[in-house]
Amino acid sequence: MPSQTTSSNVDIALIGGGVMSATLGTLIKQLEPSWDIALFENLDQAGQEASDPWNNAGTGHSALCELNYSPLGADGKVNPAKAVGINEQWQVSRQFYSHLVDQKRISTPSSFINPLPHMSFVHGSDSADYLQKRYDSLRTQPLFEQMEHTEDLATIAEWAPLVAEGRNPGERVSASRVLGGTDVDFGSLTRQLVANLGEDGVDLNFGHKVTGLERNGAGWTLTVKNRATGDKQTVNAKFVFVGAGGGALHLLQAAGIPEAHGFGGFPVSGQFLRSTNEDVISRHHAKVYGQASVGAPPMSVPHLDTRFVNGKRSLMFGPYGGFSPKFLKSGSYLDLVASVRPGNLIPMLAVAKDNLGLVKYLVTEVLKSREAKNEALREYYPNASGDGWELITAGQRVQVIKKDKKRGGILQFGTEVITSADGSISGLLGASPGASTAAPIMIEVLRRCFPQNFAGWESKLTEIVPSFGVKLNENPDLLAEVTAATNKSLALT
Repeated sequence: MPSQTTSSNVDIALIGGGVMSATLGTLIKQLEPSWDIALFENLDQAGQEASDPWNNAGTGHSALCELNYSPLGADGKVNPAKAVGINEQWQVSRQFYSHLVDQKRISTPSSFINPLPHMSFVHGSDSADYLQKRYDSLRTQPLFEQMEHTEDLATIAEWAPLVAEGRNPGERVSASRVLGGTDVDFGSLTRQLVANLGEDGVDLNFGHKVTGLERNGAGWTLTVKNRATGDKQTVNAKFVFVGAGGGALHLLQAAGIPEAHGFGGFPVSGQFLRSTNEDVISRHHAKVYGQASVGAPPMSVPHLDTRFVNGKRSLMFGPYGGFSPKFLKSGSYLDLVASVRPGNLIPMLAVAKDNLGLVKYLVTEVLKSREAKNEALREYYPNASGDGWELITAGQRVQVIKKDKKRGGILQFGTEVITSADGSISGLLGASPGASTAAPIMIEVLRRCFPQNFAGWESKLTEIVPSFGVKLNENPDLLAEVTAATNKSLALT
């Protein structure tokens, strides 16, 4: 039977069924319940690519333990600004989650968020000196005032036994910890948000791939293919959000907006070791982050990481860097080549020239034997045996390449929101800190794309996020109030 083509009109089209689209759709339904929304996801379920916890979206990035957010500067000091900024964003996401629980849109907080200490651990004198400077810099900030620090191996053994046992007592070690950290199953959160959207009348289309995106005067026309039947549909939308993870770059390029000109992407893949030993899993209760290898991307910071996935406690270590030309785990091996355009060729070549250290790191990681992977694990868990750990493949991350006047192009380890001048289309590129900052990033998308509506939304946004428009780090009393309220709603105490 030949394929059929249908046509429809909506106010909002969300491309991708990850945490970004789910968050934006949820916010819009809170602000404008009458707007028609359609969501299109290539896979058969929401939250299966970058939002899936086994694809490394599971930390609840808040800069409490991630050392790459507070590097040592050329002046020998640690500037707290970036870490504070990321934590401020995380506080917005926490309040958003709390609001959803209070509204009973999520009935069981532990289905997606659980309390878990965040800990940084390093060994060696230079690294210990750095961690002390980081602690001294951050502990004066209200958002980080609960941070503890020690170089006592016995204390570290109390915090994280696996990290301390079997370690040379003569080696200098250092650790910082914040008890008020969390673990987030963004896959579970995303699926619950998307299910709520369906109940609110959003048209959910799984197994549907957006193959075309063109201006139509009043907005955009999407060409969508049903992967199961081959049927096609055209969807006319006043506003389009491209939240397709690694697939966002191709769609933004297809849209032809000037704001996307010159952007490229560099895909990075990875692997983890996941424990299969329940006794080992039960003895570790923390996220322990170390320092990245020289030349390694921030997403490759090693961590011995407790996670709660689908309600089950687990333990993983990694990631081990890798390379695939795919932009999505379910993508095509031609993704990287297909992303090259005349406008981004120079930036991509410049990045290739300037990041030979990254290339060397990835080649080394790809060639690393299983025993070498076990040795890396033993840096953080000295008594680890190679047995009882299975190797799993993580998700794809596409780091942003953008133009730079001096260098031709730069590789950006972060997120980039691209919005057309008329605000009719917006998309998100990049990776870390990613899912953890979905709520503030999507509020910023609303601010950019709906300036005529935004002022009228502010009172509702303040209901959703009580600290809306306020820096909690500069308002300790409000910080204490918000923390107590969100901890209670999310059952984090």
